[in-house]
Amino acid sequence: MVRITDVARHAGVSPSTVSYVLSGKRPISDETRRRVEESIRLLGYRPHAGARALAGRRSNVLALAVPLRPGIDVPVAMRFAVSVVTTARRHGHDVLLLTQEEGAEGLRRVVDTALVDGLIVMDVQLDDPRPTLLRDLDRPSVMIGFPADPEGLTCVDLDFRAAGEVCVEHLARLGHRAVALVGSPPEVYVRGTAFAQRVVRGFTAAADRGRLASTVHPCEASPEAARVVAERLLREQPGLTGVVVHNEAVLGPLIDAFEDLGLRVPADLSVTAICPDEVAASLRVPVTSIALPADEIGTRAVELLMRKLAGTAAPETTLLPPRMTERGSTAPRAIA
Repeated sequence: MVRITDVARHAGVSPSTVSYVLSGKRPISDETRRRVEESIRLLGYRPHAGARALAGRRSNVLALAVPLRPGIDVPVAMRFAVSVVTTARRHGHDVLLLTQEEGAEGLRRVVDTALVDGLIVMDVQLDDPRPTLLRDLDRPSVMIGFPADPEGLTCVDLDFRAAGEVCVEHLARLGHRAVALVGSPPEVYVRGTAFAQRVVRGFTAAADRGRLASTVHPCEASPEAARVVAERLLREQPGLTGVVVHNEAVLGPLIDAFEDLGLRVPADLSVTAICPDEVAASLRVPVTSIALPADEIGTRAVELLMRKLAGTAAPETTLLPPRMTERGSTAPRAIA
């Protein structure tokens, strides 16, 4: 099947220029238009999304790219997806869910061949290849997450750096002087996943400001891994009295592991987390936590995309401030 990228290569133009010729959304020189139209004729290209655009209609379908990569917390990802779908329906739109590792080329294919009006992109990496494409597409887009360079994009997310800082500052106010971050699975950091990296930066910056001893420990999402990390922390940081957890799958098992090793929560060890409120509140020891507002972020992403579809201005940056709820897992550091 001939793709829009084939037409662009044959005509010596960018794929977005081909899209503009098909849709008429931007002025194109007569010479370029003739060259593109000739390439379309010679190659036998049959535009799908372009035909819809030429007819001046919208599909009322949004694409949501949520690649289920190794290490991703699928239940959390699906909370975002449900929020996007629910909000889109209120605006009269359906959602095409993309769970494969689509990459930039996959998103281009969706725009070229599927009937979608706009895109929402999740699991953003700091060095993400997709923003370059999103800036060039003739479809509006919103990213749930912030790449290293968000200029020219519309991004929304929790302020994860501030979340890491707030957790450490809370422990410091309670007198804790040695803290650790139990983070996402190792592959999440290897990919440079933006939210995980920003939690580490916030955690480390706040610990350094407060002159706290601190360490960071990635952790696989299993009870066995939680036990291994707990044992390592007590071996390497015997003075440890405060822990921040950014891995909701191991939150309960980690508390159990520490208590099996002789540390009571919160009498001997205070624990904070960045996770959904219902998870933190439902554990045997309710955990002091920064809420992960998946519902609000998904709703904001759709509403920003609706504004862009309507041709109205939308802010490029929407950072939700962290909200901490204190529960029974934190207490002042015991003085021996």
